[in-house]
Amino acid sequence: MQLEVLISKFQQKDEKAFESLYAMYSDSMHGVIYNIVRDHDIAEEIMQDVFIKAWNNAGSYSAEKGRFFTWILNIARNAAIDKTRSKAFKNSKKNLDAEYFVDILQTSESLDDQTDAIGIKKFVSKLAKKCIKVIELLYFKGYTQLEASEELDMPIGTIKTRNRNCIKELRTIVLE
Repeated sequence: MQLEVLISKFQQKDEKAFESLYAMYSDSMHGVIYNIVRDHDIAEEIMQDVFIKAWNNAGSYSAEKGRFFTWILNIARNAAIDKTRSKAFKNSKKNLDAEYFVDILQTSESLDDQTDAIGIKKFVSKLAKKCIKVIELLYFKGYTQLEASEELDMPIGTIKTRNRNCIKELRTIVLE
């Protein structure tokens, strides 16, 4: 079934379309969410919430504004970031073992296989190192622009400009 038809049926609350889209995108969403929250159980919970939210707000998706995958990816990314900012999440992470921090501090190679289910790693790896650092922090690790600015020791304006330019460059690479 063509994606446009599937999305249309999803917007009309067709459960089969929901199941198909879930099967298509759940691994990718889980990978992106996991890279932000670093907990498989929480990532699974958020992913299910994301699909329910997408189901409930399916009417707000518009193909003119972008791809369905990008729309649901943004919902997932925002939900994961919201979770990390919650008081309960912060309290649960107060006494973490060293393995958690070692994993966070990996290089740009930390775009793991689950995240790469969407094939984005090969595109991101074609970017300049300065772009890879910014994109990894903002999109794969869930940093805010301010946090990325502090992490990379750069002015926030530079982070914003670099983010915009790098995403533009990434878009060009993907659409080639």
